[in-house]
Amino acid sequence: MANTSDIRKGLCIKYNNDIYKIIEFLHVKPGKGPAFVRTKLKSLTSGKVLDNTFSAGHKIDDVRVETRSYQFLYSDGTTYHFMNTDDYNQISLQEEILDAPELLKEGEIVTIMFNTEDSMPLTVEMPASVVLEVTHTEPGLKGNTATNASKPAVVETGAKVNVPLFINEGDKIKIDTEKGSYMERAK
Repeated sequence: MANTSDIRKGLCIKYNNDIYKIIEFLHVKPGKGPAFVRTKLKSLTSGKVLDNTFSAGHKIDDVRVETRSYQFLYSDGTTYHFMNTDDYNQISLQEEILDAPELLKEGEIVTIMFNTEDSMPLTVEMPASVVLEVTHTEPGLKGNTATNASKPAVVETGAKVNVPLFINEGDKIKIDTEKGSYMERAK
């Protein structure tokens, strides 16, 4: 049993007969009244995101999780196949459990969280950023760089990302997996 001072990003808790992962949180101490914690929770079974406020000192039921490194092998439709990098066992997961499946490239190393009570996979955590090659984008218009303009581009996994005008086909770009947005051109 934990309380609100233990809340952190990525913590898994039992709430309303479901398991939720804390995506965002904010400790608020107003000048008048008691302190509270405003959270954004994501259901690990249905994928729904809800906002909730816990009063300070509120007891929360945390879930013990174990994290393991897995390598993404391939996908066939909505099923994604991963291999444990330690013992080479393979598991198959449905697309709903992944945060950003459109940014997964074959061979990518991800972290999978397992519930220690029943060894069920809870969520797949992507690395903070991935480097992907641009396969299609329109050429940028010369002289149209006075504003912070962007154009759509398709990367090697099929995901669509807005990129600056100077990015061309064949360039490798770094993408933030949490927001799915362009970060920088990769070397």
